[in-house]
Amino acid sequence: MRFHTRKWVKPEDLNPNGTLFGGRLLEWIDEEAALYTIIQLENSRIVTKYISEINFMSSAKQGDIVELGIEVSNFGRSSLSLKCEARNKMTRETILTVDNIIMVNLGEDGKPKPHGKTRVEYVKNRL
Repeated sequence: MRFHTRKWVKPEDLNPNGTLFGGRLLEWIDEEAALYTIIQLENSRIVTKYISEINFMSSAKQGDIVELGIEVSNFGRSSLSLKCEARNKMTRETILTVDNIIMVNLGEDGKPKPHGKTRVEYVKNRL
């Protein structure tokens, strides 16, 4: 899995227990999945359709750095299925995993639109 983004855990990201608030981490994951999909499908009109079971395994505290990894598991006709892992860069512990995130490609009318992609493309190969 490639880890694309790092987030620094700040005071505003903490829950009353002094650890990373799960909702904040899910916000970061949803944003990362959207950005990854926009780049892969070359379309800024995408939406999150589905996020499967989320498995929290550990946490992070203020000052820790969280890495977000995204991997494509399937190309659908108008969708992209992703896997995600968030890990604590400092301890190397996995914080959570998400087995399936489905992102849908939309046309100008706001309805699902075939994207025509069948494999991961890297920006350097498009140039």
